Amino acid sequence: MPRPVSSREPTHWMKSMTFGIFPSDGVAGIRRLIGHVEVELQDGTKVYAEAIEEFTKENRAIALGNVSISQGANNINADRAEFDTETGFGTFFNASGSASLADRVSRDMFGGQEPDLYFYGEKVERLSPRKYKVTKGAFTTCLQPTPRWQLVSSTAIINLDHYAFAKNTLLKVKGVPVLYLPAIYYPINKEDRATGFLMPVYGTGTVTGFTLSNAFFWAISRSQDLTFQHDWFTRSGQAVGSEYRYVRGPGAQGNMRFRFLDEKERTYTYGGVTTPQPARRSYELTGSASQSLPWKLTARGNVSYFSDIAVQQTYHMNIYDASRRQRGYGGSLTGAWGPYSLDVRATRNEIYFNDTDTWVTGDMPSIGLRRTQQRIGRLPLYWKVDTGFKSTVYQAKSGTNVNDMGRMTWDASPQLRFPFTRWQFLKVDSSLSWRATYYNESYVGGAQVAEPIWRRYFSMESRVTGPTFTRVWVKPGGGYADGWKHVIEPTVSVSRTTNIDNYDQIVKIGGDDYLVGGTTRINYGLSNKLMARRNEGGKRVAREIVRFTLQQSYYTNPAASQWDFAYSTSFMGRPASSLSPLRGDVTVSPFPGVAGRFVMEYDTEKGELQSVSANGSGAVGEWLQASGGWSQRRFRYTWDQLSLQDYVNVSATLRTPGNRVGGTYSFNFDLAGKTFLQSRLAGYYNAQCCAIMAEFQTRNYPASLRQYILIPQDRRFNISVTLAGLGTFSNLFGAFGGGGSMR
Repeated sequence: MPRPVSSREPTHWMKSMTFGIFPSDGVAGIRRLIGHVEVELQDGTKVYAEAIEEFTKENRAIALGNVSISQGANNINADRAEFDTETGFGTFFNASGSASLADRVSRDMFGGQEPDLYFYGEKVERLSPRKYKVTKGAFTTCLQPTPRWQLVSSTAIINLDHYAFAKNTLLKVKGVPVLYLPAIYYPINKEDRATGFLMPVYGTGTVTGFTLSNAFFWAISRSQDLTFQHDWFTRSGQAVGSEYRYVRGPGAQGNMRFRFLDEKERTYTYGGVTTPQPARRSYELTGSASQSLPWKLTARGNVSYFSDIAVQQTYHMNIYDASRRQRGYGGSLTGAWGPYSLDVRATRNEIYFNDTDTWVTGDMPSIGLRRTQQRIGRLPLYWKVDTGFKSTVYQAKSGTNVNDMGRMTWDASPQLRFPFTRWQFLKVDSSLSWRATYYNESYVGGAQVAEPIWRRYFSMESRVTGPTFTRVWVKPGGGYADGWKHVIEPTVSVSRTTNIDNYDQIVKIGGDDYLVGGTTRINYGLSNKLMARRNEGGKRVAREIVRFTLQQSYYTNPAASQWDFAYSTSFMGRPASSLSPLRGDVTVSPFPGVAGRFVMEYDTEKGELQSVSANGSGAVGEWLQASGGWSQRRFRYTWDQLSLQDYVNVSATLRTPGNRVGGTYSFNFDLAGKTFLQSRLAGYYNAQCCAIMAEFQTRNYPASLRQYILIPQDRRFNISVTLAGLGTFSNLFGAFGGGGSMR
């Protein structure tokens, strides 16, 4: 039986030892420790074994039988070990080990559990205090009795402060082979954001064929990062892109995404007809940035630009991006100094009607200077002035043909305001303004020529709010609320714009260029509000449950009804009329997180709805969120012709407590065409240390795109696996409803 020995001194490489017996061979320089051996090295590493042989002349030792080496929270177990007695570095055979990362990474990256790394292999080499090489083994950060996932590889270098790099790697989820990777870089970093490759995304689509998306995430610093991405499509080609994000401080941040698509020549077969698709290249650039500058100035910029509308609407999975027909860019410089403010902008936007015809609009540049209202002495009068310059871009493009209708303007508008608020139940606000606008071009004989003109007019307005009728009643112990308040508030406004004699000579591009002079406009409306005093979250709050408003306008000049910004259908070619549509607006919010709105415009003369929309959203705790909407618009370009747009959209997300399992279903339906524009079903499963996501989407392309998309419908499927500490991402065309790295 081994017996404890305490009289013998430990050798020079031991800090201490507990027990053992020591037969030795002084000539050969071999010292043997036999029994339940426990020794502590100079660096604090503890070695446990059934026997240890020390080769004193070589500073080397061999540990045999149930070998265990521990250093703090890190340990290795092996059948046999050879190590350097000076450094403690060595090789372990048939070994397994674990290392704690709790002081270096957040639990959030590991499903809330202790962040630990477990590894094993036929051979494990300890290269430094926190660096190991594993041969023919595996590692995982999922410390379960049976790990939910592991990366099995031929060799792996594990640096506990930085990364794990493995070659010839096979990802196994619950023992089932899922994914082979020639190499993988698994980050282990002190920060939540770590440089490394993200988990790939797999998918398939009618247009693209099988898809494989990869990404490399570069955590440049605490305030900036860069993601490189590559999408490979077996049928259509490949795409590369990047995303750069930064935050320099308050008011200084931005992001930029770039995508380049290289499509190969191919054919599509539909309805027994095979049609060729030529090779093409396209790109897309999106982003925004803001920067605070000296002298109380702020600069902002944005870009949303693509080179090919067909690619935009064919590939994007997000329905907003897929249906977007506008591209452009812009920037601004704003500042405020007391009552004065400056606004300088440069914008350019292009709207596609098909793949060749577009409208280009914007200002290059526009400069606005404003003096906010100020009281005139002790008089109940206030004055302000606005002035500005615009160089407006306005072009109609068809192929290589460009019709340029742009012009420059200078504008000044002083205003005098008299608010009467002496009575709480009745408010009267009156104003008088004069406006002068200089146009460097005008219409002469129906043609736009470089002949400047001035437009001058006065406008007067008086707005009356009230009398306001209010009723309050209290219901102690009421189930929903213990206090109620109902408010009825009528409004009437009368405005007058003087004659604009040269109205037909003005180059009309937008905004108030269409203002019709010699018009008196009377706007009348009624507002109803119902409020409740409730207990929400332990606090007494006054909640507006329902608001219902009705309004309509009367014009002495019927042509003014065609250019009134207060009504969405005014600019859609409706016939001139003395009456505007009747506009109704209802908003409801009975509970926190539950809201709805209904808006309609009704033609009282024709007796039909011109537009109607309804949308709402709600949530039940954290497990159910839903939203939906319906919109219908009738464009009557002439009195006898009608164009109908009628759409429904619905989205619902369901998740279990703890967010272990969840899913989303959404669709957009064209009621007029009786067609699903898109439907999308996505789901996920989150374990403590891994997750899997999958989505299926169908898209129906409108007939206007069939000439260059060649197929009527696309079906897409994507799947991705997430490991603890290693995130996934959205591909370059918005898989999983995203638009960038999800690390």
